Amino acid sequence: MLKKYFDKKLIEAGCDEAGRGCLAGDVFAAAVILPKTFKNKLLNDSKKLTDKERKLLRPIIEENAIAWSVARVSAAEIDKINILNASILAMHRAIDKLTTLPESLLIDGNRFKPYPSIPHRCIIQGDGKYMNIAAASVLAKTYRDDYMDALHEEFPQYDWLHNKAYGTLKHREAIRKYGVTPHHRISFRLLPEQLSLEI
Repeated sequence: MLKKYFDKKLIEAGCDEAGRGCLAGDVFAAAVILPKTFKNKLLNDSKKLTDKERKLLRPIIEENAIAWSVARVSAAEIDKINILNASILAMHRAIDKLTTLPESLLIDGNRFKPYPSIPHRCIIQGDGKYMNIAAASVLAKTYRDDYMDALHEEFPQYDWLHNKAYGTLKHREAIRKYGVTPHHRISFRLLPEQLSLEI
């Protein structure tokens, strides 16, 4: 059972990212402020939900949230600043876009850089513990999936419609056969060491 909040007295925003471990595409993050009274039995860590369940939850979250936002950091930016910094930057950008200023931030994971003037708390596996982080995980995941589905139309050989740019065998074989796109993260190990890739 997910907890509704960490501190009942504060306006809390839950933050999470999606796409951190992918070989291509932007990393997405979401920030969500839910009412303290919000209830939904289906809501959970997005990784524990089916695609259908995530799509069902997204409009419910968006319609009921006090405020929500989604932001992203490009593959080129990821290559410049590394994926950890890019994930944190994406969360900062999502917080920037909130129409209600939170008084506290609940961050999924164990690493974060302080956001100006708002205290934060890192919670390991927070998307399976708090509703607002779980809601952020659903938004980040669904918006990133939509983005990868659109890129698939342009680059169908990489099978992004199904693998969302994670390092599946089919994705890696396509990289070996066709090379990289402008959306691939060049700083990542795109192929196993025994296979060479000319960039």
